[in-house]
Amino acid sequence: MWTRGRAAGAALRRGCTRLPGRLVSSAGPPWRLLFFGSDHFAVESLKHLASSRSSNGGVVESLEVVTLSRDVPVKRFAQQHHIPVHSWPPHNVDGRFDVGVVVSFGCLLHERLINKFPHGILNVHPSLLPRWRGPAPIFHTIMHGDTVTGVTIIQIRPHRFDVGPILNQELYQVPENCTADELGAALATKGAHLLIDTFMTLSERIAHKREQRQTGATFAPKVHPSMSWMVWEEQTCDQVDRLYRASGSRMPLRTTWMGRTIQLLDFVGKCHISLLDEKRKPVPGSVSYQKESSTLAVCCKDGWVGFKAVLLKKRLTASDFYNGFLHQALQKRARHQPAAALFVSPAAGARQRGNSTNHVLPG
Repeated sequence: MWTRGRAAGAALRRGCTRLPGRLVSSAGPPWRLLFFGSDHFAVESLKHLASSRSSNGGVVESLEVVTLSRDVPVKRFAQQHHIPVHSWPPHNVDGRFDVGVVVSFGCLLHERLINKFPHGILNVHPSLLPRWRGPAPIFHTIMHGDTVTGVTIIQIRPHRFDVGPILNQELYQVPENCTADELGAALATKGAHLLIDTFMTLSERIAHKREQRQTGATFAPKVHPSMSWMVWEEQTCDQVDRLYRASGSRMPLRTTWMGRTIQLLDFVGKCHISLLDEKRKPVPGSVSYQKESSTLAVCCKDGWVGFKAVLLKKRLTASDFYNGFLHQALQKRARHQPAAALFVSPAAGARQRGNSTNHVLPG
């Protein structure tokens, strides 16, 4: 347990001074840190801070963690590496820490808590602020086709997320065809290194901090399952590709077929297909099974995109889905029931059920 005697001893060793009611740290490292975090992105920063704590000449003197009560990656890492863990909200903070660090925490910190840290609380944010403020910057970076992103270290302010002054920032070129998981891993590592770099000269960076510009601010709202629904008549091939890379591993793309939800798996990108009837223009949502590549091709706004598998109660290859379900729809087409074969979004279902166009197209 922390005692006044130990606090005073630590203050003398570090050149600290005591003001009424709290301890004010010296201007340089090593720092006493309280880390707020939850997910795997946050673990990378915590890992680097923990390593710096144990190395000679490191920037961290002591490290403790605040996390949410449930079992989250940051809590597991802290327990495995014997880092003290506090539940949210933390108590007994006065005079014990120089700086706070927030990474993927998801809770607003009150001004009275922020003021307990002489050098404030820093935040590692995976975007080039003020672009993509909010809880899902990586998802929206991929979904909107950004070619450049980065990481930003800011001082947090109360009441609003991601609006504080910038202390450090670094660009990152988004690799072509990168997924959100791949980009998140890269930015987590880059953010962790940038955080350590920031702590090396923290006082100078605070003295030269810059406010975020007013122009160019965008918001990255929380990812919602409704974002995974395909709207074939509105989405282009490129948009489908970006949405798949942004959400595919955690939130599979979805469509409906004969009133049933289908998850679209193993996206293979844009398809160039030949149809038997070149004069008939396919409508968005039309399906064509490509036997030579065992691919299920679906028509969207400006072309065709392909999938190798679907989930309909169980996982089915494109071939299995065609043989077990889609082939029957082709037979219904001959009996003038074309809507039975159309992939539609839920909102478009009522409108498309009245469409008399043939929707299953043989390859």
